[in-house]
Amino acid sequence: MSAIATARQAPVARSQAPLKQPTRRWTRFILPVYTLVMILYLASPIFVMILYSFNDIPGDRQTPKFWGFTFDWWTNVFNIPGLPEAFKTSLLIAPLSAAVATVVGTLFGLALGRYRFRGTRAVDFIIFLAIAVPEIVLGSSLLSMFILAGFPLGFTSILLSHIGFSIAFVAITVRARVQGLDRNLEDAAQDLFASPVAAFFKVTLPLIAPAILAGFLLAFVLSLDDFVITNFVAGQETTFPLWVYGAQRIGIPPQVNVMGTLLFGAGILAAVASVLAQRRRSR
Repeated sequence: MSAIATARQAPVARSQAPLKQPTRRWTRFILPVYTLVMILYLASPIFVMILYSFNDIPGDRQTPKFWGFTFDWWTNVFNIPGLPEAFKTSLLIAPLSAAVATVVGTLFGLALGRYRFRGTRAVDFIIFLAIAVPEIVLGSSLLSMFILAGFPLGFTSILLSHIGFSIAFVAITVRARVQGLDRNLEDAAQDLFASPVAAFFKVTLPLIAPAILAGFLLAFVLSLDDFVITNFVAGQETTFPLWVYGAQRIGIPPQVNVMGTLLFGAGILAAVASVLAQRRRSR
């Protein structure tokens, strides 16, 4: 009996033994630390730009030394000759080119994501080529085309060039979204006596709206900060990147940092608005 009692009590004793805690190794800190370092590395130029927009320098040109805080550059942001005109030109070209590229690129992405036709691979290669080709090659090609066509260089040539290289980015963004859609939703809408046009505006368009918005924002940013292609086709017109490039030879004024901070803040607000709109739509 004693042997049986001992055998019955043995599993109980083993089950009541405390579990061994796994050792916490130092390697678990590698990925978080690496992620934090990369975020700081990528964001450090933006932090420096914001900081130096408040730099109380003794002159009117930016210096490496930080002298103190001031709001003078924010109150006198448009007091530099030529800078307001260049900034307004960029703010006029960017939304126009983004809007046209979004419309054309959305239709292009819908066709590529929904239909299969002869020459699809060739079209995919052309889209990839439009994205992968170096900007200096694209800029020189556009300049040659405008010169051979006798087209005057200026505002319109910049606008057409920005529309041209932005369409591919919008198209691939929308196509990725279209390929992930469930076609049964449109079929169900048409089974409920909705016309193809009504099914598109009531079902398809709301589903691809985030991709359209993302494509518009991408085209807007690409147009706003483009320098290489614009430098080839601008003629006598000056955009914000071209003005900054010309000003850096004698020293960049602090107002450039102010405008960069404003553009960065506008981008943050647009991104937050997009996230909130998507959350509201998903409810």
